[in-house]
Amino acid sequence: MTGQTSAESPLLALRNLSTLLLTGVNLQLATGECVALSGASGSGKTLLLRAIADLDPHTGTVALSGRDRGSFPPTEWRRRVGYLPAESQWWGEHVGAHFPAFDEPLFATLGFDPDVLEWEVARCSTGERQRLALLRLLANAPQVLLLDEPTASLDPETAARVEAVIAAYRHEHGAGVLWVSHDPDQARRVAGRRFRIAKGRLEAET
Repeated sequence: MTGQTSAESPLLALRNLSTLLLTGVNLQLATGECVALSGASGSGKTLLLRAIADLDPHTGTVALSGRDRGSFPPTEWRRRVGYLPAESQWWGEHVGAHFPAFDEPLFATLGFDPDVLEWEVARCSTGERQRLALLRLLANAPQVLLLDEPTASLDPETAARVEAVIAAYRHEHGAGVLWVSHDPDQARRVAGRRFRIAKGRLEAET
């Protein structure tokens, strides 16, 4: 299944991308566009995001603004195409060790005061880590966001805040978003196009 956009130079282009569970994925993501992905547990949604981020084995090609991924140093690619896993990883003991700068209004939007930088990561709840991981990702100013269930551990009010932050970032920076969500209502809210992974294929939803 090919998901085409009208853009002459797509921001992100996948051509015949195949992973252990997916075959021949062709998808174009336009500047500022959000595309939602759904599918049963184990269908390959996370594997697809990880393949785009060049973290898992795969075949096919991936390009950013017409430039093949292979021409980017790996660290630059992962900065420009930012992957937010369902379970984030933390290397420092305190939250502040993961942020070179503090954007107080943005942190406040997701419910954090400046003293969050002094928190021990170990004391943070799953939902707090999820929100902080998103803030950490946005601090790198990626051109594409690969989001794996970014609101799965959040209550509806906080999830709405996260949706608003991502929408604002997308519109302000012209970033593309590939958003994995199990919630069809959320997918309709955040995305202009929606796809479902089934039987190893990407299928467009209406």
